[in-house]
Amino acid sequence: MRAVVFDQHGTGVDLYRCADDLPIPAPAADEVLVRVHYGALNRLDDWVRIGWPGIGLALPHVPGSDFSGEIVECGAEAGDWQPGQRVTGNNALWCGECVNCHRGLHNRCHSFGILGESCPGAMSEFIAVPARNLVEIPAGYDMRRAAAASLTYLTAWHSLIKVGHLQPGERVLVVGAGGGVNVAAQQIAQRRGASVYVVASSASKAARAREEGAVWTCDRSVEPDWGRAVHQATDRAGVHMVVDNVGGATFATSLRSLTVGGRLVTVGGTAGYEAPIPVNLVFMRHLSLLGSTMGTQADYFEVMAQVFSGQLAPVIDSEFEPARYGEAIKRMCSGSSYGKIVVNMRAWDDGAA
Repeated sequence: MRAVVFDQHGTGVDLYRCADDLPIPAPAADEVLVRVHYGALNRLDDWVRIGWPGIGLALPHVPGSDFSGEIVECGAEAGDWQPGQRVTGNNALWCGECVNCHRGLHNRCHSFGILGESCPGAMSEFIAVPARNLVEIPAGYDMRRAAAASLTYLTAWHSLIKVGHLQPGERVLVVGAGGGVNVAAQQIAQRRGASVYVVASSASKAARAREEGAVWTCDRSVEPDWGRAVHQATDRAGVHMVVDNVGGATFATSLRSLTVGGRLVTVGGTAGYEAPIPVNLVFMRHLSLLGSTMGTQADYFEVMAQVFSGQLAPVIDSEFEPARYGEAIKRMCSGSSYGKIVVNMRAWDDGAA
């Protein structure tokens, strides 16, 4: 089996290569084997290659959490799934046995993992996936968009709707424009009936966010004091919710952008995990700081139904071949992309990634 792999952890994207000698995974009784058509990139892919203390991956490792493809084999306990069905799936992995799993809180599983992080991922010809994670892709729906949707839309849906309890008419500030979660968050918030404010890193991204429906944008390359700009734009009222996945560099300003009773929702920290917290604002303004990772399987079914019906529309930035996987990662990390970067896993050659 061919796959994109890396053989050691490190910062360079030149660590990726295309392997052609990996065994095709045998699906367990409750799994299906999927021939992958497309994979899609997430920031997680870069972090996994770099690694962290105790990550403990078997090397070489296949990256990638998002996929779309066609079932080629079903385990004996895979339910009604059949070869030939087009599918994508929730990339979260859970045990099904712990207290939280029994409560339906799969993203709080005591053995929680993510496809491509704690086990081999989707940047390969074939992948074995738990049958319970899958959804069928409707006939005619773009396989690239199906691959691009799972992680980011599940993450944004769970954090805004289930954790943040976003209400119609509220003001939402999205810190960052163009990343997969932020694009999904903007769409979900707008569909919920909220007014979306966006802080972007460039004029072009600010303009794109406005085209996508944001009522206000701030180009932080021109106006670095975007917290002050938010207060001016809201007549000093502030916003009801901030979606901040940047972390250390932005947390304090995000908190200052909130109105009384506001909440800050985070699912990551692309600029670091250590952040100053203005404690006086937290108690004086009755602020809430909410953390969220991925979502439940019920959340996944709910949000993917909206994706497939066209109510939510994944944005594709660009497409790469497997041999250019390192270039794709570099583009994602450069901050120049808008939307998801996909990899056509049916387009192979003998070049190195």
